[in-house]
Amino acid sequence: MNTSVNTLLQIHTMFSKLPITFRERVCEECNWSFPTFYRKMRIRDEERDGKVVLALSNAEKTTILQLMNEVVAQADNDIKEFMHQ
Repeated sequence: MNTSVNTLLQIHTMFSKLPITFRERVCEECNWSFPTFYRKMRIRDEERDGKVVLALSNAEKTTILQLMNEVVAQADNDIKEFMHQ
């Protein structure tokens, strides 16, 4: 660990970057703007005329889950690297 910098600040900064990194990756891969990302978070599957209208397509869901796994894996690597400083 780097003792010249506040450890709590380093850890907080590392965790604070997670949602930003995730949002940026999703927007890049899905070709969404940030407002679209937040709008997609708010909408839900709904039924119209007897048919279910999905908030996210199956392809979007798959991509988002894959990106989540990648971001979490990178965070895990960053934490391990931090612990061995």
